[in-house]
Amino acid sequence: MFKRLTAILVGATALALPLAATAQDPVVIRSAVLRVDDPGLPPISRLELPPADLGFAGARLAIEDNDTTGRFMGQDFEAGEVAASPDTAAEALETLLADGVQFIVIMADDDTTLALADQAGDRAMLFNALARGDNLRGADCRWNMIHVAPSRAMLADGLAQFLMWKNWPRWFLIHGSHPQDQAMAEAYRRAATKFGARIVETREYEDTGGARRTDSGHVQVQAQMPVFTQRAADHDIVITADEAGVFAAYLPYLTWDPRPVAGSAGLVPRSWHPAMEAWGGTQFQTRFERLAERPIREEDYQAWLSLRIVGEAATRTQSGDPQVLRDYILSDDFDVAGFKGQALTVRDWDHQMRQPILLTTGLLTTSVSPQDQYLHQTSQLDTMGLDRPETECQFPEAR
Repeated sequence: MFKRLTAILVGATALALPLAATAQDPVVIRSAVLRVDDPGLPPISRLELPPADLGFAGARLAIEDNDTTGRFMGQDFEAGEVAASPDTAAEALETLLADGVQFIVIMADDDTTLALADQAGDRAMLFNALARGDNLRGADCRWNMIHVAPSRAMLADGLAQFLMWKNWPRWFLIHGSHPQDQAMAEAYRRAATKFGARIVETREYEDTGGARRTDSGHVQVQAQMPVFTQRAADHDIVITADEAGVFAAYLPYLTWDPRPVAGSAGLVPRSWHPAMEAWGGTQFQTRFERLAERPIREEDYQAWLSLRIVGEAATRTQSGDPQVLRDYILSDDFDVAGFKGQALTVRDWDHQMRQPILLTTGLLTTSVSPQDQYLHQTSQLDTMGLDRPETECQFPEAR
């Protein structure tokens, strides 16, 4: 099941580390990526079709990065790659647990992620590299899970801060009819209240099915979207909540009023973007593209960061003991670099990873939140998402 990934030395890191460690048998630190593929509708644009190695490529790069230092520390990192369906996910996880893997990256929807966390229990530490549900960080939080993917609240807050900096406080919110669309819309409502914006009108775009990628599809949409958005209350920007990917991509340039579009299309909040170049991003992008022969995606970045957390903990503690690594990751001493300009840390109240949110267009990163004017008594990153006083998460007091 496990595939050994060849390390590539990407710098002079760790030259000062004790070379004596290499004379001993290395300590093997095993992990895995469990990707649960959703057989739903294909994306509107063929440019968004998922590659076969989605997420796995990011994990491979993380293993190379971990081994760069690990080889000098007497540590050897391995990562298994498992693709499953919603029906086979539980069986796949059980196989990994039975094989003794104690660090598992989960790439699945909200419900499946929660079910897998309950199944794993104390047998493994899980890293949520895909699910955005605020409930997973709230009432349904689980002690054994680190949330590397940003929550919906973090994404909405990151976008809201920028829109308020732009002095665009009047939002026309359009959301889809799927549950995940409704959840994202709620995150935007909460962000509007938090930062002083006003949602002047809300409309739902109902998914009635049918072909979306046909020769005449753009003709139909060109007629539909202006009519759907006409006679809206005065607004500065259209906010779209369309996680199902049904309509938002069609809205830019087709709204009745000439207004910018943000959210699920137009200006999109993300954890990562393939054009990001600041803070060493160019070097990171180049290494990924050399390995995968394609641009990076958010899912790859989140899988990479998940396994880099394990690698960083192993380097800092000079240990391969899973319990030692877990304790350190959840301690106040832990942080990890993520090519975002500052160290990334884990919130102790819900295990969400603090991180900047990139605000992106198709080609560029327009801005990075948190915006400078939003301050916080502990960490400026905590201006995005559910802060300690707001959380509904209640972990057991003793573990």
